[in-house]
Amino acid sequence: MQELINVKSLSKSFKLSTKQQKLQNTKEKVIHAVSDLSFSAYEGEVFGLLGPNGAGKTTTLRMLATLIKADSGDAILDGASITTEPENVRAKIGFLTSELKLEEFFTPNYLYDFFAELHGVPASERDTRKTYIFEKFGIDKFAEVKVANLSTGMKQKTSLAISLVHNPEIIIFDEPTNGLDVLTARVVTDYLLDLRKEGKTIIISTHIFSLVEKICDRVGIIINGKMIVCDTIAALTVEKSLEDRFFDIYAETVGDVI
Repeated sequence: MQELINVKSLSKSFKLSTKQQKLQNTKEKVIHAVSDLSFSAYEGEVFGLLGPNGAGKTTTLRMLATLIKADSGDAILDGASITTEPENVRAKIGFLTSELKLEEFFTPNYLYDFFAELHGVPASERDTRKTYIFEKFGIDKFAEVKVANLSTGMKQKTSLAISLVHNPEIIIFDEPTNGLDVLTARVVTDYLLDLRKEGKTIIISTHIFSLVEKICDRVGIIINGKMIVCDTIAALTVEKSLEDRFFDIYAETVGDVI
C-alpha cells in the first residue's frame, strides 16, 4: 500500500492563563498537548486516533489540517509538508470538526457553491457532485433553508458535504459523529465506509469504541499527547474487545481508571 500520510515527531504546547490554571487545578504554566507523535496512514485506509478527552487528538488533527502550527516535527500529506507547504496541504484534504460553524444567514446550496468556487471546482462537476451528496444526506429537501433554521444533524451533514466539495483524497474528521442522533450518526458512518471503498485515506479522532471497530483498519491509542499503541484492529482485539484493551493500556500508562 502507498503511504499517503507520514507524521513525524509532532509536538505542540500551549501556555495557560491564570484562569485556565485555576479551571484545570494546576500550577503548570504550559500544557504539552502533543509530544513527539509519529504514525503513518496508507491509501484506502481508515486510521483512528482513539483516546479520552484532552488526550491531544484534536490538536493533532488541527496540526495536520494546518489550522495551527506545530512547535516541532512535521507531517507529509500526499507529498506536501504541513510546515513548508500548508497551502498545498489544504488543497489536498477535506477537514471536518464538530466545532465548525457555518454562517447561519446562508443556505446549504449557497455555501456548497461558494466553497466549490474557492477550490476551483468546475461548475459541471460541482453540480453533479452536489446532486449526489445532497440526495444521499437528505440535504436536497433543505437546500434553500438558512443554516440558522436547520437541525443539528442537518448542519453536520451540510458541513460534511462542504468539506468534501473538492473530492479530496485525504479526509480528516474530528469526532465526526459527536452530538448527532443515532440516525444521523449512522448515515455519516456509512458514508465514511463508502469513501473507504472509493480508496480515500481517512483519519478520524474519536472516543467511541464501536465506531473505531466498525470502520477503522488501524488505530493509534493516544494518551496525554503521546502515541502509546498503534496497530491493526484485528491485532488489538484478538483476546479482548477494543474497549477492554484500551482500559488495560490506559491503566498501564496512567494508573487505575477512576
